[in-house]
Amino acid sequence: MLRVAVVGSGPSGVYAAQTLVQQREVPGVRVDVLDRLPAPYGLVRYGVAPDHEKIKSLQGSLRTVLEDERIRFLGNVEVGGAALPAQRLLELYHAVVYCVGAARDRMLGIPGEELAGVHSATAFVSWYSGHPDAAAEVFDLPGVDAAVVVGAGNVAVDVTRILARGPAELAPTDMPQPALGALADSGVRRVSMVARRGPSQARFTTKELRELGTLPGVDAWADPAELALDPLYADPGAAAALPAVARRNLEVLRGWAGEAPTGGPRRIALRFYLRPVEILGGPDGRVAGVRFERTAPDGRGGVTGTGVHEDVGAQLVLRSVGYMGVPLAGLPFDPAKGTVPHAAGRVLRAGRASVGEYVAGWIKRGPTGVIGTNRPCAKETASSLLQDAGALARRELPGDPLEALRAAGLSPVEWPGWLAIESAEAELGRSLGRRSVKIPDWPGLLGAAGTAGSARA
Repeated sequence: MLRVAVVGSGPSGVYAAQTLVQQREVPGVRVDVLDRLPAPYGLVRYGVAPDHEKIKSLQGSLRTVLEDERIRFLGNVEVGGAALPAQRLLELYHAVVYCVGAARDRMLGIPGEELAGVHSATAFVSWYSGHPDAAAEVFDLPGVDAAVVVGAGNVAVDVTRILARGPAELAPTDMPQPALGALADSGVRRVSMVARRGPSQARFTTKELRELGTLPGVDAWADPAELALDPLYADPGAAAALPAVARRNLEVLRGWAGEAPTGGPRRIALRFYLRPVEILGGPDGRVAGVRFERTAPDGRGGVTGTGVHEDVGAQLVLRSVGYMGVPLAGLPFDPAKGTVPHAAGRVLRAGRASVGEYVAGWIKRGPTGVIGTNRPCAKETASSLLQDAGALARRELPGDPLEALRAAGLSPVEWPGWLAIESAEAELGRSLGRRSVKIPDWPGLLGAAGTAGSARA
């Protein structure tokens, strides 16, 4: 029997586990899916916006995989720390597949980024998604009239939409009650989503973009003068060569630029060709706005500064300019790429494949693609592992890894513990007159799972 540990229970980890147990070439594969959190599903639970229920319904497919009798979920297990270093994990399993994602956001690298009221979109998403690491985050939304979101990807669209939505639209979601209350009391009336390049180069998808224009009580607007700076926007013939998503995006933005405002209580403005150069502070030490430099196309797909500046007032700034992987103790790491060096998923140490160590997902390829991109990525890694299975399975293992984890002082949350968390969240929702509501803190999650003694600070 080949025993494999998959570190991470998000889509890439679950798809890797599914591929390993469902193939027929190597019989008897058993997989333990380990996760630092006591809840499974990774970014599907903690990254997909709570009002995107269709995407979140993917949890049902992931659940079916994790309920396979050949797969065991072990949450609340942190790999790479003193209790379970990477080398010890490899002693307990024939192979380890790391699917740990890209947890660090990129900084803007400009003056004033340390001011109160400046946050990463990652932190904001984690907070309203109920990630237990974000339980202590504070967003002073009642004191905010205007917000600036720096970035032009789907995460930027998500946080813009959540800021602009009314509480009645968010109440049916599983958003934690503290976040729902803060957003209900929000004073945000204007949200500017700002990109340094043009609309034809934006990274958001058309479905998410269109949704901004359908929010009740919200006017969505794009500056016609900024759109006209994009050479592909101004030239329909050239635009025809763009990918379909970019063409559809331009059509949506063209429609917004030509619409008169309805006078709704909230407004979303999409701004282009503006590069942030400084976060401006007020006398109270909080953010008061962002200074942007106007950019212009450089003819090579990039932009160049023009020396013309514009200040946009804001009491909240969220940066959403990409993610980076973080090193995991005991694994090689390429800091420039934010990934683990690999060949077809095999971890490389000093240029050579490390026996029994593999990667999949963002830590393998970088923060690119959509959820579905993880499936072929995971299959490639699983295929490499299965090719190595004959040599890997020759090694004797010390016994059931679960006992070794407990002996190391860890308190794994098994599948029944996760089901207990689900039941507790359903009961919390009923008590609040809502559907299932996430428990947003470590003590609450571990207490519901029956492992309160291992609650984290």
